Parts: sequence; C-alpha cells; structure tokens
Amino acid sequence: MDRGTDRGTDRGTDRGTDRGTETGAPPGRAAGGAVAAAGRIPLAVVVVDREGLVSHWSRGARRLFGADRGEAVGRPAVDLLPVSGALPEDDESVPFGAYAVYDGLGPGLESSLDGRLSYPAAGRARLTAASSDRIDVLWWAYPLVGPGPERLLVLAADAGALGREGVGAGAAVERIVPGFALHTDFPGAEELARRLPEILPSMSVGESARIVAQVLELGYPVLEFSQNDRVPVTPDWGVPRRAERRARQERAAAAAATGEPAPQDAEDEREDLEFVAVRERLEFLNEVSGRIGTSLDLSRTIVEVSRAVVPRFTDVAGTYLREQVVAGEGFPEGVPDTTTMWHRVALEHTDEPGRWDDVVPVGEAMPFPAQTPFFQCMTSGEPVLVPRISEQMGHMIAAQFEKRDIRPLITGRSMLVVPLKARHVVLGFMILLRHPERVEFNDMDRVTGAELAARAGLVLDNARMYTYQESVAETLQDSMLPHIAPRMSGCDIATRYLPGTLLGRVGGDWFDSVKLPGSRTALVVGDVMGHGLNSAAMMGQLRTAVQTMAALDLPPEQLLRNLDDLAQRLGEHYLATCLYAVYDPIASELLIANAGHIPPVVVRAEDGRSDLLDLPTGAPIGVGGVPFESVRVRVAPGDRLVMCTDGLVEVRGEDIGVGLATLCESAAHPAASMDDACDTIIRALNTRGGRKDDVALLMARLNGIDPEDVAQWRIGHDRLEVRRARAAVREQLHEWQLNSLAGTTELLVSELVTNAVRHSHSWPIELRLVRGDTLLCEVSDDDHTLPTLLSVGPLDEAGRGMRVVSTLAREWGTSRTGAGKTVWFELTLPRR
Repeated sequence: MDRGTDRGTDRGTDRGTDRGTETGAPPGRAAGGAVAAAGRIPLAVVVVDREGLVSHWSRGARRLFGADRGEAVGRPAVDLLPVSGALPEDDESVPFGAYAVYDGLGPGLESSLDGRLSYPAAGRARLTAASSDRIDVLWWAYPLVGPGPERLLVLAADAGALGREGVGAGAAVERIVPGFALHTDFPGAEELARRLPEILPSMSVGESARIVAQVLELGYPVLEFSQNDRVPVTPDWGVPRRAERRARQERAAAAAATGEPAPQDAEDEREDLEFVAVRERLEFLNEVSGRIGTSLDLSRTIVEVSRAVVPRFTDVAGTYLREQVVAGEGFPEGVPDTTTMWHRVALEHTDEPGRWDDVVPVGEAMPFPAQTPFFQCMTSGEPVLVPRISEQMGHMIAAQFEKRDIRPLITGRSMLVVPLKARHVVLGFMILLRHPERVEFNDMDRVTGAELAARAGLVLDNARMYTYQESVAETLQDSMLPHIAPRMSGCDIATRYLPGTLLGRVGGDWFDSVKLPGSRTALVVGDVMGHGLNSAAMMGQLRTAVQTMAALDLPPEQLLRNLDDLAQRLGEHYLATCLYAVYDPIASELLIANAGHIPPVVVRAEDGRSDLLDLPTGAPIGVGGVPFESVRVRVAPGDRLVMCTDGLVEVRGEDIGVGLATLCESAAHPAASMDDACDTIIRALNTRGGRKDDVALLMARLNGIDPEDVAQWRIGHDRLEVRRARAAVREQLHEWQLNSLAGTTELLVSELVTNAVRHSHSWPIELRLVRGDTLLCEVSDDDHTLPTLLSVGPLDEAGRGMRVVSTLAREWGTSRTGAGKTVWFELTLPRR
C-alpha cells in the first residue's frame, strides 16, 4: 500500500518487521505433523468507496495486480479485484454491509459466508495480470460501517509466492485457502492497531481505530492449511530493515571492488526507505499546494490551509494571524514582540466535536510571552519542534489561558510550530499537534512543515493583498456613491450598484438625488466612459459638480451645459453620459434633460404600462458645442421612474433594443416594495451573461403631494402684511391640527416676511406652507441678494433674524430663482 509501504519509517518499520514474525501465532501443524507456516506474507491493501470504486490502491496492490495507482483509483473494484461477491448486487436495493455468498475456497471446502450476512468475505482466484501470465490470489474483504466514504477494505496476497517466501516451507500442504479467525484473540492486535492508522489514506486516528476494531470484530485474516490448521496473517509492511539494506550495500560494494557481478537479491527490488519517505512528502506537499489557494478570499484560504494538513500530517492544526492581517490592513511592519496580538482564525482537529472548540474558540486574540515556543517561532521565523510536551511545558502554555485548563489537550502530544511568512515578514504561525499514540514529529517533518508553511504563507499573503486592495477599492467606491435617503419630499427612492468586474470594483457609473427648493427633488444617473480608478476619479468630480449646480437650482439644460464645459476643462478624454431630472411633486411633473444617456422608463400606476420616454438624445458630456434641451413630462401619483446606465441593458453581440425591451417589461412587474422592484429588474437583466460594464440603477416612486397639503399666499410690500402673514399661518396650522408648531412657525415666518418686505422691489411676496414628511415654509421675493448668517454684537440692532431661523429650524436654506430668491425652512412634525 502506498502509505503503508512508504510510511514504514525507521522508528516504526524496523520494530514492525521484527514483530511481524514474533506476533504471529505459533506455527500450526499440517497433516503429517510438519510445521505449517510463520504467518507473515506481503499484503496488497485496497479501499473501495460507497459507489464500488477504488479510492486507495497500495504499492503492494500495484505489484500484485500490475496496475498503477493512477489507473486503478476511480475504477470499479470488480474490474480489478476478484471481489464481485463481496459487493452489492444492486446499489439501489442492497445497502453496503449485506454481501452475497461467494465461495472461492475450492471444492470440498466450506464457504466463509452463509447466506446474505454482514460478515467479511474471503476467496481464492486465478487472475491474468499485466506483470505475469497467471497469478493465484488470496483475498479478504471487510465491510466498513460508520461515517466516511469507505465501505470495503480488501486485503490480498499472492498464494503462489507463499512457498518462495518460506511461509509454507517444509510442510506437507495439500491446499492453502484464506479464512477468518472469528471471535478469538489475536496476539498481534496491538501491533495492527498501531500500524494500520499509518497506512490508511487521509484518515484520522479515530477513523483508523474504527476500521481496526471492525477488522478484529469480523475476524482477522488467516491461512487454512489442509482444512485443519489456521495460521494468523501478519502484514509485511514491505520495507527491508536498515541492517539488511546496509548488508546488501556492502556486498554490492565488495563485488564492485573485485570486478565480480553484483549479487542479485530479491530485496533490491524494493524501494529504499529514505527515498520512499522523501517522495511521500513531496507528494504530500504537491497535494496540499493543489488544495490551498483556490480563491483569493482570505477567510476561505485560512480554512483551506488548516484542513490541508489534518489528519494526514497532524491531528490538530491551529492557525494564528497578526491583527493587521485579519483586519485587512497594510503589510505588518516590525518584528513581533510580547505585545503583538495574535488572532486564532482557524482550528481543525480529529477529536470529538466540541472538545477543542469550547476551550480554544476561533476568534480569540491573545499575546504570547517570550518563553513560549510560539514566541520563539514568530520572532526567529523558523519552525520549533517539541517531540513531546512535558507536564512542565504544558503548565507553562496553559498559564496563558485564564479560567481554562488546556493541559489535558496538549500534554504528551508531539508539537510542531511553523511560521507563516511572506517577504521575510511573519504573518502568523500554525500549531500542529499529534496524538500521543501517533509517531512523533521528527526532523524530516520539521522540514516538511517549513515548506508547507512557506507555501501557505505565500497563498495567505496573496489573499491578504487582494483583500486589502479590494477593501481600498470598495472604500473609494462607497465614498463616491451617495447614501440616498429612501424617502424624499413627495417620492420614495431605491438604488442598486453592481461593479462590472470582481477585480477592482470601481468604475464611473453613479446615481444621486439632490433636495431642491419647493419640495422638489433632482434625480441623476451618469456614466463615465471607461473603467477603473481614472473613471472613478472623473465620476467623483462630475458628481460633485452636479450637486453644486443643482443646489443653485439651475434648469436641467443649463446644468448639463455647465457640466459639459467643466468636462472640457478637465481634459479632452473626459467623456460621460448623464440623465438629469427634476421632480415637482406639487405640480406632478418631471423636467428632464439628456446628455447621450439611455432614456428612462416611466411605469404608469393607472394601468401598469411601462414606456421609454421620448427625449432628445443630446451629446455626451465633454464633446462640446452641442445644445441640450429639457422636456416636461406629466406624471400621476404612484407612477415610477426608472433610470439606469447602459451596463444593465447592453450585452456584447446583442442589440441594445432587446435589453431596453426587457427593462420595460421587468420594470412593469408588480413588486411588494421598491427594493423588490429593483431586484426584479436586476434578476431579469443581469442573468443574460456577457455583462462587463458597471451598473447603476435608480428607481423613484412619484407619490406627489396632495393639494390639500399646500397653502399659498401673496403678500404686499407693507409692513402691516407681516401681521396678516402670521395670522394666516396660525389659522392654517390649526386646520392641519399642528397647533404645537404654531408659535415657532409664526416667529420664523415673521422674520422671513419682514426681510422680504424690507428688501423686495415691485413683485409681490409669495408665502407657501407644505405639509409632507416635514412642515416646509418658503418665502420668495424679487431680490437677488441671498441672506447669510452674520456675527452680531450685543449692541447691534440688525442681523439677528437669520440666526433665530438657524437656531429654531430643523433645516433652512436659500436659492436663486428666475425672479429673485427663495428662503425656506423646515420644522419636524409632531408624532401622532
């Protein structure tokens, strides 16, 4: 078996080889009184999974059956082994564990099975193999019950080689057949239990112990000589003893010195122990390298690194990372010290569930003192090997865990601490522990662990750098995209943003909403041509400019004209499309201008019909010299406006009209909420494939403001009109049942109307109250001078009015109009 033959290390193999003969039962007597056998033969070991496919193929199996491991693994077992009777006849009707009778013992002998039972099967068969014409195979098949994919363990031996190996030498043997010693004591049980976990593939000690228990319970393999005597079969691990190898090397050297041909020894065909061990570790490292780094997600990479070494290399693996690595910050600087915080980010083990998780939970952060092996590893950057954790060291390590005693978990175990490094900086370390009954970590394991840690550190650093860059990009994008309130005056808003690529996640698409005087709202969607940081930077500049010009209450066509001039000043390569709409909930209309953008969709609440608005296309921002035009669109309460960038509807190789038609259809689909409506559009358009561009989506439900919630008056240029304005406001608030706001509102209205009477010219003054989410008050006149807050001294007679407004109002502001200016303030409505 690969693992059995390879992993017979110096420590275990020599003892196992010697014991292989010693632990066999006393030689049996054949007919005539001859000694039957010593009970030691080479075995092929094969594991079959629940699908009947070979999942493990030992080196002994390769020698016996002539098929390489790559050819055997994954193939049906019945194509390679004479075990058809030990496998279910019908996977759907016969569960694993129930086996059909298979009598391969020869004429005149009883089968080891009687009916369909959950006992192992044994047999003898003559097969044709690639390495020889015909081979005489003895085999034993054990059903494996319990968790895991393994469902059948097959042991096989070459019956024709028994005489050559001396097993049956000197015995008058009529026939040799395989069998099982049921419910009897096996002198070699302890040795089998100790050695079998070393040879089974990628299994924990607990899983291997389960298999050993089943083998002994169901009957250990025996050879039956002449139907009378049974001799236990002790596995030969297939590795020559060191003394035997040294003797062969000396004989070969002596023959070379004398010029004689080198003696041929059958043992020379076996692979050297050191060579096998090195090759196994290289195979292990190659396998681990393929299992880690499958993604650039830091948390997933951490789990992959921990699981890659358990249980094949170790029984417990704890991974610790520096605080900066876990936080996704920049590369940690400086050598770690006793104040460095290490976060336990993963813990994998083969013990019973909860044994480690409750004592050393994942997510805990802690420093390590200078006298611990962990501190030595992270400061030197070299692996630290502790063959066995003594009680004294266990007490020292356990002292770091307050209110928890971890000594029972670590004392007596072999420990290897390996650093996770990248660019000569320690990012973290792994603590590897083996069960006390498992072979200790040795110097070769130290080298293997160091190489494993080097590869894992590189993978973790790549994931860390990607996480850091992704965090920077997302922070940049989030800082540039606005956080729009779901409710504006007279409308509800929902938005979505999707990056065009997973790498970078920044682009030039944006959306925005700006609060305007008169309970109006500006809705904006734009798309800077190109991708990456340059487009994102330009998008930030244009979005800021739009917000500034929208606050000046410029008409949509004038705003786009100014934006076009700005883009040309920024550079000739600055191009963008933009759609700018102003919604007036009192007048129930939209004023929209387009700069080369795809048209918006309006979904009518009356009949659910959706249409693309027919707007002048205009030229993209930055082209220059092209006029822009505004279009006025009547809307009704409940209508929805959908604005998006072309990344949502445009797919390479497909006409954009298809995407626009899908947008109209999906926008008209009924939805329980605005968010659900956005998700419906995204699902309909984002699953077509081929999308490479960013997507910005803004949807507004135009609720409008009821005329009963608006009150408006015209005031003359007489100071006596101030009193009339206060009275009108008081009466209206009484009608709206907002008496609690009457005093504050009268005071602020008095200040604004007094200023308007003092500074206006010939046009009448307009006073308007709007009851919506807040109480809005606006005073408009024909004076173009905007009021500002002034520093007022104790003896100054003027300048205190706007300070009073600023102090008492929830919000206040000013804006220019075509005729002059508007000063407004808002008050919070009382709770009902």
